[in-house]
Amino acid sequence: MKKLVAFALVLMMVLCACGEVKTGDDTNNTNTTTTAPASTTDSASNTDAPVVTNDTYKNVKFGLICLHDENSTYDLNFINGIKEAAQALGLSDDQVIIITNVEEGDACYIAAKDLVDRGCNIVFADSFGHEEYLIQAAEEFPEVQFCHATGTNAHTEGLDNFHNAFASIYEGRYAAGVAAGMKLNEMIEAGTITAEQAVMGYVGAFTYAEVISGYTSFYLGAKSVCPSVTMKVQFTGSWYDETKEKEAANALISAGCVLISQHADSMGAPTACETANVPNISYNGSTVASCPNTFIVSSRINWAPYYTYVINCVVEGKAIDTDWVGGFATGSVELSAVNATAAAEGTQAALDEVVAQFKAGSLDVFVCANMTVNGEALTSYMADVDSDAAYEADTELVKDGVIQESVYRSAPAFALQIDGIELLNSAY
Repeated sequence: MKKLVAFALVLMMVLCACGEVKTGDDTNNTNTTTTAPASTTDSASNTDAPVVTNDTYKNVKFGLICLHDENSTYDLNFINGIKEAAQALGLSDDQVIIITNVEEGDACYIAAKDLVDRGCNIVFADSFGHEEYLIQAAEEFPEVQFCHATGTNAHTEGLDNFHNAFASIYEGRYAAGVAAGMKLNEMIEAGTITAEQAVMGYVGAFTYAEVISGYTSFYLGAKSVCPSVTMKVQFTGSWYDETKEKEAANALISAGCVLISQHADSMGAPTACETANVPNISYNGSTVASCPNTFIVSSRINWAPYYTYVINCVVEGKAIDTDWVGGFATGSVELSAVNATAAAEGTQAALDEVVAQFKAGSLDVFVCANMTVNGEALTSYMADVDSDAAYEADTELVKDGVIQESVYRSAPAFALQIDGIELLNSAY
């Protein structure tokens, strides 16, 4: 199924048209997934693709709501993505409005209403906590399409104009984990550490499924090449707090971690690693300019493919998928260039092979045979992938020995604590 979904998404993006491949019930457009004080800024060819002219997209106006601004690597990816999509489609500057520093509360609804009042027919919000307020706006303005990243409620709300999107970033995390495992092997072979000292640290924001899915896939990638690896996780309780992230990284280093990664949005952890000369796998973009001696590689989500898809749906009058997921195959998951100064020899070639396997649909991340929970083999995982009271029963996510992440909804659902990963705190 995953191979078919990936192939369908590739075809969809090549044609720059709206995808029709879904899982679930196409008749009601629910449970469907294809395999994604404030400030304001106005901001490969195919002969079958529509001709890109201003006239084609003259009636499009896109509004983007960001939790933070360009200083957050997370928000920067959304901002750069819409700029890339707008340039490729020939949108003028006045067809894109970006509102930054919008808190997860009523401020999101106010921003969404403002964008509608300013003529936007597509409104996108980028943070998990924006969802209920964006839904409020979607209910009030049924003629406008509202899209939300990392959310969980689109498939239970039943609104034709509200949609969730995410990317299978766990693919990128896994690949980055392979780079980490290779670095650990290099350190073991050099005698810098022993196999038992191959301990990674991970700076996490919250104990949400998105974060757990991310650090677990990173760990599984590392373990695939360095069997002795273990990992410690320190949470900060914030998506973006440079001081807390730096403190968390330093605490992990003090606890014996010899390589650090993160699911947090500032330069706090990478900076701590550069100061301590500890190898670092960053997130949402390369930090090589600031951390030339320790940065190895980074994974990130490229939102331009989804924006392009949504805009074309609106232009062509086609329905936008309730849940949309892109991966390496659609260009929605990317790796930065490898920093040869810090990476182990052969890392780029290894990552090229991993990415090729993901694109071909021949590599799965959450293989049950590769993990245990409390010493027990994992054969079943019943998870809550629905949010509405009408969908109370948990769903079996294990199929053919693989946990089906981002199949029943776009947002991650994996929240197991597997052996080999230790949580140093879990208050968040």
